Amino acid sequence: MSLVIAVLAVIAAATGIFWQDGGNHYDFTTLRGQTVQVQGGGLYRFDSVAGASQEIGQDVVTLGIGIPLLLAACAWAAGGSLRGKVLRAGTLGYFLYTYTSMAMLSAYNQFFLLYVALMSLSLFAFVMSLLVINVASLPAHFSKTFPRRTVAGFNLFVGAMLAILWLGLIVPPLLAGATPFGLESYTTLVIQAMDLGLIMPTAILAGVLLLRRVPFGYLLSSVVLVKGFTMGAALLAMTAAQMLAGVQVDQFAAIAFATIAVVDMSLTILLFRSISDTPFIEEGVTGLWAPEGALQGQVGHSTAPLPAGNAMQTTIHQELQPGQ
Repeated sequence: MSLVIAVLAVIAAATGIFWQDGGNHYDFTTLRGQTVQVQGGGLYRFDSVAGASQEIGQDVVTLGIGIPLLLAACAWAAGGSLRGKVLRAGTLGYFLYTYTSMAMLSAYNQFFLLYVALMSLSLFAFVMSLLVINVASLPAHFSKTFPRRTVAGFNLFVGAMLAILWLGLIVPPLLAGATPFGLESYTTLVIQAMDLGLIMPTAILAGVLLLRRVPFGYLLSSVVLVKGFTMGAALLAMTAAQMLAGVQVDQFAAIAFATIAVVDMSLTILLFRSISDTPFIEEGVTGLWAPEGALQGQVGHSTAPLPAGNAMQTTIHQELQPGQ
């Protein structure tokens, strides 16, 4: 399924980038009486200039980063790598977000059904990618170097930041009966709805669960970081594309998202350095929820992964089976 997503995404993204038929921008009066410029050419001819430039920027990241990352993650996961499985889940989260927004927000064009297919495929592939990960044993695969509190705090910060940023954009004009900045030729704020309704609560939940060392918090936080890494790159590309197109950019939002993207990328690197395909053990551990998610048992003073085939590893895996 991921291979199908990659092929279809290549078609969608490459067409969005390279189909430029020389159309000219033109003014359009919205339902609210505002005048905005419409792209006038290419795949996104009926989108506003600001919207089309963001879509092209996202296409660049999807083609240059998202698709290669998805293919690499699938190859890695096929070999049984836990890192590969986590990377695949997070990358599929990026594709799900991207093509849900394309299907719901982009002005209707020749690729509408392609966006719907990518949205649907990404949704089911994402769910399936989560199901193949043994959540109960996941904390044991993170080393002592994993910055658990930092990652949890970052997730909480991202959730709060999205709330402050988007509610600050929406609430004042809502109370004043005015049109919010960025609505342009569109009928509603799709990205803000997705962020406030899905991404914000997911990031907050991931942070809370990780602070409490709940196994699902490790998985959810990993997915949020990887999705944030790819989406952060896309946001930087969107901002650059808008500036090249001469579109007014919210400087505060641009700086905020750029900062979050850089921090997210750094934490994602630390995340993958902390994950091992075999569980870690630590001296003096008396339960599964010992500091940093160490495993039950006392075996010397080692934080190295157990070697494959070790009898102790087999016992540990048996103890971590669901329902036992």
